Amino acid sequence: MMISGADYLLETLAELGVEVIFGYPGGAVLPLYDALIRQDRIRHILVRHEQAAVHAAQGYARSSGKLGVVLVTSGPGATNTLTGLADALMDSVPVLCIAGQVNRALIGSDGFQEANIVAMSRAATKYNVSLRDPAMLDGVLRRAFAIAIAGRPGPVLVEIPKDVQGFCGSPAAFRSRSFAVTTTSSAPARPGDFVAAAALILGARRPVIYTGGGVINSGTRATALLRALAERTGAPVTSTLMGLGAYPATGSQWLGMPGMHGTYEANLAMHGCDVMVCIGARFDDRVTGRLDGFAPDARKIHIDIDASQIGKIVPVDVGLVGDCGDMLAALLAVLGTGDPLDAWWQTIFGWRDRECLGYTPDDRVILPQHAIARVHALTAHLSPIITTEVGQHQMWAAQYIGFDRPARWLTSGGLGTMGYGLPAAIGAQVAHPEALVIDIAGEASIQMNIQELATAIQFGLPVKVFIVNNERMGMVRQWQDRHHEGRRAHSYASALPDFVALAAAYGWTGLRVSDPAKLDATISQMICTRGPVLVDCRVAADENCLPMMPTGAAHNEIELAAPAKTDLAWCRGS
Repeated sequence: MMISGADYLLETLAELGVEVIFGYPGGAVLPLYDALIRQDRIRHILVRHEQAAVHAAQGYARSSGKLGVVLVTSGPGATNTLTGLADALMDSVPVLCIAGQVNRALIGSDGFQEANIVAMSRAATKYNVSLRDPAMLDGVLRRAFAIAIAGRPGPVLVEIPKDVQGFCGSPAAFRSRSFAVTTTSSAPARPGDFVAAAALILGARRPVIYTGGGVINSGTRATALLRALAERTGAPVTSTLMGLGAYPATGSQWLGMPGMHGTYEANLAMHGCDVMVCIGARFDDRVTGRLDGFAPDARKIHIDIDASQIGKIVPVDVGLVGDCGDMLAALLAVLGTGDPLDAWWQTIFGWRDRECLGYTPDDRVILPQHAIARVHALTAHLSPIITTEVGQHQMWAAQYIGFDRPARWLTSGGLGTMGYGLPAAIGAQVAHPEALVIDIAGEASIQMNIQELATAIQFGLPVKVFIVNNERMGMVRQWQDRHHEGRRAHSYASALPDFVALAAAYGWTGLRVSDPAKLDATISQMICTRGPVLVDCRVAADENCLPMMPTGAAHNEIELAAPAKTDLAWCRGS
């Protein structure tokens, strides 16, 4: 039996469990697209821009736990994926990007739509390769697949010249030069390390459990074990932006998010703790602030699957290298029950009484935090999947939406990519057709990939977009007001589209609300309306996202003063 490289590639992907590909065709991948319509095992979702294909694959992967797959053509098709690949690398999302390339004989000749995507993507991927030999197709695909999901997940890229896709041979011809699939592994944690970590935890009087996206990446076993660790120790729990949902927001030991836009109690607890257990987080600068003031009195335990993260930013006393679920299971096996932490919790209750996220609704104008809080209140019983774009609305969503389950919160954390939310919501909706999927957006960010409204219509995806429209590039404006003497350099959005009319042009239902008295009814209409819905929610123009300090001290970029050990002086909007 003779088979083409394109047919063999798709058969191999299907064998590996791939069910969906997000892509956009072009000349250098026409053999693969021709093969796609001659098979029925893999579904293809046609996006309108290649960057959006990667974000959609990320949304699919993060919400489902499966690999996200992207198919693009050569040249601009491939280069358009770079932002998405860099985003996936920063946030540890497993994505396989298959990029076409010109025929092998033309490579290096500046042929039409030729670009050296392997060189360009080297810093944005875990692994990339140009597949020049048809005999290695099977081995390269399996290696790329394994690397994407192994260890700390991330994106990989395989470039396949057009004539390799069109090459015909027996199935054996595509695996005659297969090789063993190997992935980088780190030295596992030693038994004594768990005993040392347990001793630190049991000896603590002011412990804090600080979690990140690695707990969610590890799966439901890890999130269950995290909850068991919290119950066993009685310690308060906080989480990075990427880890929201690993510990339930309704849990009695939940402090909220730490860092620049975190809660008062989370920041004070992180700063004043005597033992910090960091699980699957990387001590991001938005959390630590100035490193010489970060948790100065704390002994630190760091659990991470990536050995290079241990001690990379913050020195630690015990490092446990391995999958979060495995490490938590081993730690719990040697961890006894410590003394009650009554004094520590009384201190935390005092901080919590400040109600740092409190606000007073205005009956004349919709406050943005109130709008998002009402979205949460009216949808919580449906356990929606929430995606976001990037900006003030993203931070308000993290602050005012509570997540009790993992993988229901999809946002761009490390790279902070405007335009992430809509395509990510599309990918999540593909993975969960019956779920309520809502993209919390800003009027600036949504326009970065607004063409994907067409994708949702074409494939019958009932995504909801809730635009928090303050007619500003909100976070840019806020920083300009606070740190550039109010010079609002190009942060106004003075030529906004009519979002309701634009929604209708794409076949969506468009709604607009500016009256606080009509907010709940509009949100309910969004939820109940069949098909995709876009809400243009007009909010107070110059409301600030809660300006807070990182846990340890001032963030170097914004030159805030280091907090005292007993207080962080801030107030909403100041």
